[in-house]
Amino acid sequence: MNFGLAFDPLVSTPILIGVCIVALIVALLPLISRTRGAIMRALALTLGVLALANPSFTREDREPLPVVAAVVLDRSTSQRFGDRIQATEAAREALMERLGRIPGLEVRVVEAGASDGESDGTRLFAGLGAALSDVPPDRVAGAILVTDGRVHDVPPPSLLGFSAPVHALITGRDDERDRRVVLTATPRFGIVGQRQVVGYRIEDEGAPRGARVNVIIRRDGDVISRTTATAGAPMEIPVEISHAGPNIVEIEASPLEGELTPLNNRAALTIEGVREKLRVLLVSGEPHSGERTWRNLLKSDANVDLVHFTILRPPEKQDGTPINELSLIAFPTRELFQQKIKEFNLIIFDRYAQQGVLPLIYFDNIVRYVREGGAILVAAGPEYAGANSIFRSPLANVLPGEPSGRISEGGFRAQLTDEGRRHPVTRALPGSEASPPQWSNWYRAVDARSEGGTTIMNGPNNTPLLVLSRHNEGRVALLLSDHIWLWARGFEGGGPHLDLLRKLSHWLMKEPDLEEERLVMLSRGRDLVVERRTMQEKAPPVTVTAPSGATRTLDMKLADPGIFRAITEANELGLWRATDGALNALVNVGPINPREFAEVTSTRDVLAPLAAATGGGVLRLSDLGQAAPRVLAVRSGERFSGPDWMGLKMRDASIVRGLGLFPLFAGISGLFLLLAGIAAAWIREGR
Repeated sequence: MNFGLAFDPLVSTPILIGVCIVALIVALLPLISRTRGAIMRALALTLGVLALANPSFTREDREPLPVVAAVVLDRSTSQRFGDRIQATEAAREALMERLGRIPGLEVRVVEAGASDGESDGTRLFAGLGAALSDVPPDRVAGAILVTDGRVHDVPPPSLLGFSAPVHALITGRDDERDRRVVLTATPRFGIVGQRQVVGYRIEDEGAPRGARVNVIIRRDGDVISRTTATAGAPMEIPVEISHAGPNIVEIEASPLEGELTPLNNRAALTIEGVREKLRVLLVSGEPHSGERTWRNLLKSDANVDLVHFTILRPPEKQDGTPINELSLIAFPTRELFQQKIKEFNLIIFDRYAQQGVLPLIYFDNIVRYVREGGAILVAAGPEYAGANSIFRSPLANVLPGEPSGRISEGGFRAQLTDEGRRHPVTRALPGSEASPPQWSNWYRAVDARSEGGTTIMNGPNNTPLLVLSRHNEGRVALLLSDHIWLWARGFEGGGPHLDLLRKLSHWLMKEPDLEEERLVMLSRGRDLVVERRTMQEKAPPVTVTAPSGATRTLDMKLADPGIFRAITEANELGLWRATDGALNALVNVGPINPREFAEVTSTRDVLAPLAAATGGGVLRLSDLGQAAPRVLAVRSGERFSGPDWMGLKMRDASIVRGLGLFPLFAGISGLFLLLAGIAAAWIREGR
């Protein structure tokens, strides 16, 4: 209970000041002239002025409030190394027991720093701020952090939010050893087929520099190089960009004896592969209605560099036409099919027949080109069934359909086969979901027997219509009809010719998204979507490995024809891996090299400046010889720590529960005092 004196003047402050001045003059003049009763007159005037000031006695009923101390426990991934978790739990129990002895202290325990799949690094002060958000700054006694010292959101003292000591208890030991890979040159883009140089350095903490380290370089999970590096020395490695889109490059160093964890022995970066213009050679036989379809499709793609030749006249034909009027450009057969054939990504034969333009030796070059990684698309017409068919050449070694010599005439609708519904070229082809398919009829097909290929579309009487095959590193597609132009012209509603031909061309040119057998991992929000694309009826389970090394097994469920899918939570930042034993997939969630794994040795240096600025201390638990230091309540002073103790700033915080007010000049009591003063002055002066 507190007592005090308060004033609530009955007049304004200027008037009260004026009255005081007049009363002072009136009181001083008699005193100076030694007039009888001067003291009593001064007392009466003083009582009158006090009456105008309206003084009151006050009484406050206050309830003391406890001060608040926060204990922040680091739950980040780096706390799992060594015996840090056990040390943290022991420190927690000891702190709670010792803090409980301090009267008037409220303790709040905060668990922070655990990976949520969104924030990068250990964020302890974000959790501390949230825990003390409802506490006024003058009630905060301090904060004690139990951590390995690797904190990534340490604020400057001016932004801490309270004026109290911050202490840190460091887990781990001074003699910890660890090896990590530091990236020094990380190109963001690269041309497909060319090389980019990646720079890196091996850092050994707690170990001598100069050690020889075995290094493995991977691209998209596959080993592309093995080398030896010197710890502490800058290194460079050229990496070929194998495909368009993200190329994930990993650099993994061999373990260091006695190190904390091998998780940060690996660093990764993503290089976006950019294709140069795709070179396509289109060779058309005799002119026909569908020739323009192929040319328009390829010319509409700005990423395609098209070379197109149409054979209008065989060389053996003699009709008296002057040579200089036969063509604007002579057909450079030797240059195209011998010298520069490997420069093309795709060769298309559109209704081409053997007319003596290409010698058989050039067909041998084309076969070799396919087996070494090239691609051929044959769009066949009636000539494919005749005596001059290109199947009657060395190309028969790679073509997946042998013509029977018959041609089917009459309307029919192309149908997807069971393999076609699962194949990425024709999967979910617009219009294929209906029966019959919602696209127009074709009116001619070449009858052929499929050999060693995958038939994804059937023609009349379930004969092969579109057949795909692989030969060593190369690919071949055979379209046994020349009427796809009816879809392009919108005949009877047309059909999805753009979707089909684009996907077909990109499959031939090995676009990764169109691979039949592929394992894909996608990051969507806080989930990981794992997709297994296959031509098989079932998909094996997939093992997913988190950046921390934790694994989980997912059972794949059929989502669409040829696609099996599973979803799991992405609760860690970094590079995730998936494998089904045959295929691998990688995806990055957040930063590709999280700060949580960059440096894992415990340290005092990060928190020492803040602790010193607030009067706190940084103590290593392994040096104390006990689970936690002594905790003292400190009422005053600027230093709140010592070699084996920590102090909390105690405050006299309280809340007013009641207020009493007793005016001195209110009512009869006030009137009595004034009259008594006046009467005393009158009596004294009247004697």
